[in-house]
Amino acid sequence: MTAIIRGCTVARYLALRLAELGITHLFGVPGNHLGPFLTTLRAEDDIEWVGTPTEGGAGQAADAYARIHGVGAAAVTYSVGAFNLLNACGGAYVEQVPLVAINASPPYEQWQNYRAVGLLTSHMSPRAESNLDVYRQVTVDAQVVSHPGLAPGQIDAALTACLSERRPVYLEIMEDLWDEPCPEPEVPLVPRERPFSARGQTMLDHAVQAVLTLVEEHPGPDGRPRPIVWAGEEIDRFRLGEQLTGLVEATGVPFCTTVGAKAVVDEDLPQFHGVYNGRASHPDVHAVFKDWATCRIGLGAWSTSKNLGGEQSVGGDWVMAALGGVSVGTSYFPDVQLRHLLPALQDALVKAYGSGGLAADYYAESYAHHGSPGDRPAALEHHRASLRAGAARSRHPDGQRLTYDGVFDRINHFLNHDTGEDWTVVSDAAFSLIGSMNLSLPAGGFLSQVSWLSIGWSVGAATGAALAPEREDARPMVFVGDGAFQETCQELSTHTRLGLRSVVFVMDNGHFYGIEQMLVHPEFYADQDAADADFYNVLHPWHYDRLADVFAGKKTPANGVSITHASDLDDLLSRLDDPADPVNAGPLLVRVRLHRHDYPRAMAYKVTKETEQENG
Repeated sequence: MTAIIRGCTVARYLALRLAELGITHLFGVPGNHLGPFLTTLRAEDDIEWVGTPTEGGAGQAADAYARIHGVGAAAVTYSVGAFNLLNACGGAYVEQVPLVAINASPPYEQWQNYRAVGLLTSHMSPRAESNLDVYRQVTVDAQVVSHPGLAPGQIDAALTACLSERRPVYLEIMEDLWDEPCPEPEVPLVPRERPFSARGQTMLDHAVQAVLTLVEEHPGPDGRPRPIVWAGEEIDRFRLGEQLTGLVEATGVPFCTTVGAKAVVDEDLPQFHGVYNGRASHPDVHAVFKDWATCRIGLGAWSTSKNLGGEQSVGGDWVMAALGGVSVGTSYFPDVQLRHLLPALQDALVKAYGSGGLAADYYAESYAHHGSPGDRPAALEHHRASLRAGAARSRHPDGQRLTYDGVFDRINHFLNHDTGEDWTVVSDAAFSLIGSMNLSLPAGGFLSQVSWLSIGWSVGAATGAALAPEREDARPMVFVGDGAFQETCQELSTHTRLGLRSVVFVMDNGHFYGIEQMLVHPEFYADQDAADADFYNVLHPWHYDRLADVFAGKKTPANGVSITHASDLDDLLSRLDDPADPVNAGPLLVRVRLHRHDYPRAMAYKVTKETEQENG
């Protein structure tokens, strides 16, 4: 029988296990049921408690922290806190983010009182499993810890599942258990990978051969193979960036990424051809990905509506390796893990075509084949140069109004030419995400939530991004719509309290939900003189920049500015590059005032389509 070592409690056991996972910060909102655990956590001194204004913000911070660091955690109190955390946990489940959700519940004694005489106390529900039941829907393991002797096994089971499945887990721990004695941790926690058997090797071999056949059966006009890789979210989630880099460098094969895998590897790699997002892609990227490449190899890419940008499905000339299997055209190969597929595919392609045998500049090839491209780039280097020089630092006329595209063009030039600092771009849903997807960034320099798309995610996420050890020297640069910001603006308080030098651009397009208007009635954008937007999309106007004064303190500065013209943005970016400027002492809240009919050029396909349908 395992001896109980004096001084170890359930609270200390959990704190030690979280520290063992490398977690340095725990996010959350306290409550009486959680207090004893937080006291122990502070005594252990391995993990810093980061209190946030909302449980949702804690979940967003833990989510972003986990995307960068590998695993994150949030702690709340029963029901009223847990149900607020549920949205963030749901997003982490859908987007395969390892997150530990800790829910401190009423003590065992109170549950016994309820069973005996029906007595309910704070935050309790007549349904004792209410919290557990909802979290079972968005986790790979959910445990209620009510017995100190069983606590170590339950905690270890949940954390092992989190590491193994790369998805959230749930630990509900009763308040009077925190200080109860239990054994100390013994065996280290390790992920449990699916076994790779002889049967798995056979399936992998068949899948690789099917990919080779697809490539051979889809040559270009000159008879040479013309594949392109579409690297996706699972490259990031399973930490396969080095394997992806090895594959494209060994074979030379051109590649794009999904929006969600943007900057999963360095975008300066010579094989990188851009971010493909269906009809919302940059026109140059769409042309080489769909029209010039003859087959597409998705590696860890999810076929979500955001990644496919207006397209409803992939075709028979696609490979999609994700979610534990590989589809090649109309064939499917189950239980083929991405970590095995990447090196096997690299070896097979090198054997078939030689080292670097698939190297190509699809921009240059397309240009040579089609003749004069008009305003199309002559080569990949020209495409990249056109993005980065989109709005060089030359003084703009004072009266030139800002636009979505003008902002992101200018930001792109700033990030690539004008700043000496490292930045992590954190982009919210909707127009902010669409506008920022063509920024040129180094590996690890971009975060977004691209499938769950909970508006306002970016503000809380910036907290976790700034505290993750791998990116703690990088400043967060947030792009968030005005409607999204109204959901989570109070998370800027955490930026201020922690002294984060974040820059939050609130894209204020005349106080309304621009993306919702685009999805429901895109024809609104086709007519600059159109009547007002649909009533339900209209927001109450805020002076967003003035919120900085609300959150600032004597020792915790925060600043806010409002910009309307391109010259205002020029001036602001110049200040961001000056470490002595007071705007860089803490978070900076920037209200970017845009015309209500403005939208990112990437959404033009939707406006054009709807206008054409209206006109018959």
